[in-house]
Amino acid sequence: MKKGILCLGAIAAGCMAAPGLAAAQRAIETVVVTAAPPDPVGNDVFSYVRVTKEKLRSAHQLDQALRQVPGLSLFRRDSSLSANPTVQGVSLRSIAPSGAGRALVTLDGVPQNDPFGNWVIWSALPGEDMGAAQVVRGAGAGPYGAGALTGVIALDEATGSGIVAADASAGSLWQRRGAAAGGAEIDRFDIFASASAEASDGWIPVAPDQQGAADDAVTVDARNASLRVQTMAQGDTLISARMSAYEEHRHSGLVGAESSAAGETASLTVASPASKGDLGWRAQIWLRDVGLTNTSVSIGTGRASTTITNEQYAVPATGWGGNAALRGQWDWLNWEIGTDARFAEGESRELFSSGLSMRRISGGRSMVAGVYTEGAAHFGSLLLTAGLRADEWQTADGHLVESQVSDGTITKQQSYPSRSGTLPTARAGARYDVGEELYLRSAVYEGFRAPSLNELYRPFRVGQITTLANPALTPEELHGAEIGAGGKFGRFSWDATAFYNQLHDPVANVTVGVNTQMRENSYDINASGVEAQAHFDLGEHVSLFGAMDYVAARTKVRDPSTGLLDDTRPALAPRWTATAGAEAHPLPRLTLTADLRFESRRFSDDINTPALALHPVTTADARISYALNDRLSVYAYGDNIFNARVGSTAQNQPLPNGSIGAVTVYAAPRIIGGGLSFAQ
Repeated sequence: MKKGILCLGAIAAGCMAAPGLAAAQRAIETVVVTAAPPDPVGNDVFSYVRVTKEKLRSAHQLDQALRQVPGLSLFRRDSSLSANPTVQGVSLRSIAPSGAGRALVTLDGVPQNDPFGNWVIWSALPGEDMGAAQVVRGAGAGPYGAGALTGVIALDEATGSGIVAADASAGSLWQRRGAAAGGAEIDRFDIFASASAEASDGWIPVAPDQQGAADDAVTVDARNASLRVQTMAQGDTLISARMSAYEEHRHSGLVGAESSAAGETASLTVASPASKGDLGWRAQIWLRDVGLTNTSVSIGTGRASTTITNEQYAVPATGWGGNAALRGQWDWLNWEIGTDARFAEGESRELFSSGLSMRRISGGRSMVAGVYTEGAAHFGSLLLTAGLRADEWQTADGHLVESQVSDGTITKQQSYPSRSGTLPTARAGARYDVGEELYLRSAVYEGFRAPSLNELYRPFRVGQITTLANPALTPEELHGAEIGAGGKFGRFSWDATAFYNQLHDPVANVTVGVNTQMRENSYDINASGVEAQAHFDLGEHVSLFGAMDYVAARTKVRDPSTGLLDDTRPALAPRWTATAGAEAHPLPRLTLTADLRFESRRFSDDINTPALALHPVTTADARISYALNDRLSVYAYGDNIFNARVGSTAQNQPLPNGSIGAVTVYAAPRIIGGGLSFAQ
């Protein structure tokens, strides 16, 4: 893996250093074709946010930059700077966060969710490599397909010649980072590459008065590289091939608890754009080969020691799939028909029990494939859109084998029957432009997410909590409706949406005993909410941004015999989220930016235990940048500049005084640093 990343990194350096001499000789093309799929035909009907490349590069972690969208978060409050890979799944609208994530993340159409656990390795996606992002909130039936349950984060890779973006920085906690992305044009080929590396010596995530010898720092050491080669064939037909690799290593805050992740992705895209009178089409295939190791520990009495309770020494997984679409443009109707399929196989290989005396191998295979059609009709100021989709899901070869390490004696062996089903989904909506300053819209939609292999087949333990697998899990389904309005008045733009979502059969870690949970489809979640955003330019030198998200999400238990509590808030789901930001240019070369983020209380468990509540928190980030020339800037930054204590999760654990009590794990404290950035 290291050799692969070094090789890609060397190619990246060569591409970024090569001058784009051919660019001056190339004729200006009237149609720009990229590997990224075009927006859905009825996109303007739905609630979405576009995030610019400048915003994506404003934070050192991509997931941190995306948190400017209220309701978008990882499972817990910490970012990928400290989060274990298995809880880096992302969700939208604060309906029901999950370690596996309930939002689909794509890069130029290729799913970035892990084929085994559905989480996302954010360190593999540097901001310098991104050209833009579109965050679609609400179930993404139609062209997005399975997994887009609470929304979609569609990333587009950057383009350009020469060095497009670069960053070198260092800060407190011995945080250091370097990244660059750029391209070259050689004959008929456009080459684009990126590479990045980051590391942090971290912090002890437990409050000083609760620390013991068992506690250690959370650290990260990650690197990645990517290479894309594309060319135009037969006029406006694009052929694009991309490959990437990543690896990371982490310590998780307790002595002996650590993880690593590595993987490679390859894709091939062929596309031709649609125009009036000519059909457009797109076809893509992709392959992901990933792996993970993860060590969990238990904490001894008085928090004086740790004992390794589980060692995932290998989690090999492979995901592959493809998609194809045909698009047409008529005078009043845009339409698209398409198909996609995703396959995954993998297993967890681990040691567990006292002295790691037992071995467990668990895993299986899964498939989701579907077809869809979607159309958008324009009648003057009125836009109408509707789409239908049907998916087939399957699980197969589910297995769990436990044996003694000493002599190989099998103590437990289970083979789970194959399961399958068909799920139809649909979405529709309308938008009416009252004038240039106001629009109204409404939409209804459905979506689903099939359980990951990790959720289906693998039991695990984190700290004192054991979570049991459940091969009988069924797909999660979401049904929703929303109305919205927005507009632009001079320098002021705004958008607001009211929505109601019903999440049926969410996969949740349900408490079934003391320090024991089980993944179950035991209830529904009803969520009503409001989300809004606004942007105001105060002249040429100052701009303001604000956004909020309010979600009243409650559980609805269908079977009281399960013993589950009804009418509780989903675990780790805040009711309120709000963000605000300002950017000022007091001098021609000086840029000042500041961002605030507020989150209301979260509960760490599904029964809303008061002692395990995470208090409301407000964080502030700031950055001062001075342009040395048109492209190179020097900057200083402060993340969480007021050193707020950001509770990430809480569990009942041993305390230094010998008792058992609630211990809160905290996300990053204040980080102060500086660096150099380059941007075209």
